[in-house]
Amino acid sequence: MRTFRYALLAALALAAAPAVAAPMTYTLDPNHTQVSFCWNHFGFSNPCASFNTIQGTLVYDAADPARSSVTVTLPLSGLDTHVPALDEHLKLPDFFDAARYPDVTFKSTKVIPGARSGELTVDGELTAHGVTRPVVLAVHLNKIGEQPMLKAPAIGFDATTTIRRSAFGVGAYVPMVSDAVHVRITVEADEAGAFAKAMAAMAAK
Repeated sequence: MRTFRYALLAALALAAAPAVAAPMTYTLDPNHTQVSFCWNHFGFSNPCASFNTIQGTLVYDAADPARSSVTVTLPLSGLDTHVPALDEHLKLPDFFDAARYPDVTFKSTKVIPGARSGELTVDGELTAHGVTRPVVLAVHLNKIGEQPMLKAPAIGFDATTTIRRSAFGVGAYVPMVSDAVHVRITVEADEAGAFAKAMAAMAAK
């Protein structure tokens, strides 16, 4: 009888314990994800460009954000400065040399929860122009919830960082054109399985 009582108490304790969500894998939605970067031009202006073709996977552990991770690929074929001639110039060897190095990539190495809820620091490795350097992102979690059109779990972040382009061997015209490049990222990502189904359904139409 005592053994049965202990087993019953253990079962009740487990039933009362809060469920711990498992880490979830998301696919970045390229239609609602933007990576833009801005620089100073001869002191006169601060133009910006963006990557229009974004691929990536995000794993987020709501119970333990430090176990989260992200990998992103930015094909230079999607580089958009809003000036076609400049798009082509930036792909030449004196800048990105897109023929030899067609992608810019980022892979996280550590996620550090901040003092405030939803604030994170993401350490990672950025590879551009064949050079890999450490980069630190200041990240804000915007929302976790259901994507109303897909009816599936979704997540959104904003992030910022500043890099020196010369550190990646892309130092043409420094210092007249600034070495510092300010990067702003906004991410919307959908649960990977739901995203794949949505893409398959669109392709079948």
